Amino acid sequence: MTGRTSIKRLAVYCGSASPADTRYVTLARQIGAELARRGIGVVYGGGKLGLMGAVAYGALDAGGEVIGVIPEALVGGEVANHDCTELHVVPGMHERKKAFTDLSDGFLTIPGGVGTMDELWEAVSWAQLGYHAKPVGLLNAYGFYDHLLAFNRHMIEVGFIREAHAGIIIAEPDLDILLARMEAHVPHRPIFAMKAEDL
Repeated sequence: MTGRTSIKRLAVYCGSASPADTRYVTLARQIGAELARRGIGVVYGGGKLGLMGAVAYGALDAGGEVIGVIPEALVGGEVANHDCTELHVVPGMHERKKAFTDLSDGFLTIPGGVGTMDELWEAVSWAQLGYHAKPVGLLNAYGFYDHLLAFNRHMIEVGFIREAHAGIIIAEPDLDILLARMEAHVPHRPIFAMKAEDL
């Protein structure tokens, strides 16, 4: 993707762990650098460990903007990344996720664990309900999210996800294609705007 983008900042959701397979940390650093190269700021969890730290330092080393949002309970223990362009300390996890939504133009999920899943599904849920109309991107690197995407299709097929919301998760294995699709995102019709027969 070349040229200017309407996406100025992305909330990047990823793990704070460093898996034994080093390609995940390497990927995270490359993603941070690539977002910086495109002029896209990173909004993330404010830590310096694992993939989170790799994304942040990849972007910072490339001259990008990095805004960290971290709960008070995680600031101690040398977890907080004070090298961020901005570091927001918030009371708890709910305020953290609200800040991610308020500060970003979309959401980019890369490999991670339980916290990453919590953030991804809240972004999807809030999109369904109409709390935001921003693109929700999922980088399926190395097939990491194959099973999650299969389960998402299963929820659609069974009827727990409405057809109007089947495309909320924008998934691609390639970052360039994923960002292009996120840039072209057209908001769907949220639940609050639906009629009873559509629910």
